[in-house]
Amino acid sequence: MGRIFEVRKATMFARWDRMSKQFTRIGKEINIAVKAGGGNPDTNPALRRCIQNAKSVNMPKDRVEAAIKKALGKDTENYEEHLYEGYGPHGVAILVETATDNPTRTVANVRSHFNKGGGSLGTNGSVSFQFKKMGTFKLNPEGVNADELELELIDAGLEELGESVDDNENAILVLRCAFADFGSLQKALEDKNITPISAELEWIPTVTVPVTDEQAEEISKLIDRLEQDDDVNKVFHNMQ
Repeated sequence: MGRIFEVRKATMFARWDRMSKQFTRIGKEINIAVKAGGGNPDTNPALRRCIQNAKSVNMPKDRVEAAIKKALGKDTENYEEHLYEGYGPHGVAILVETATDNPTRTVANVRSHFNKGGGSLGTNGSVSFQFKKMGTFKLNPEGVNADELELELIDAGLEELGESVDDNENAILVLRCAFADFGSLQKALEDKNITPISAELEWIPTVTVPVTDEQAEEISKLIDRLEQDDDVNKVFHNMQ
């Protein structure tokens, strides 16, 4: 086990802005999960994952319950998930995950963000081939024997396990698996009574682009612009 490889982190916006954005994103994810699999987290793994992630960003329990109740109603919004691909400045590949009730508005906004940020929106497949969709689980390392856990989870699809830090520089363990093995690894952790800090599906770059600090700052401005769009859930990039 070693330190897990991570691409350079883009500049994060203000904490209260980030928290508000995270609550909105998780609310949409709850909506999608409930409509697909019902409102009972015991029988809906996707909803269990959303609730775990809500806890990781300190989303109030009553707000989570309200989101579930709202998603079960007949008059709630229907969100569609779309992935947009493009290039930022200096040849950095960018993937943008969105959840929207108006795809026409969303694609126009995403294209505008790319143009104003010195990038360009591409076509399907123009960028995603440089990434691999993987499940990413982040764990509190306290009381966990990482080497033993790594061996025990290989049969559940574990591909990578390593050390990293969160946004507050706290030590964490990061586990990654193929997209198809996400459910198996999630269940294996549950069977071991291990509750992840978060469990996400992420696009991990297989090819990275080295950039200078000045170039990274320019690219980060585009990423920040995209992340602050109400329809955007997550942004992935491959700057090293």
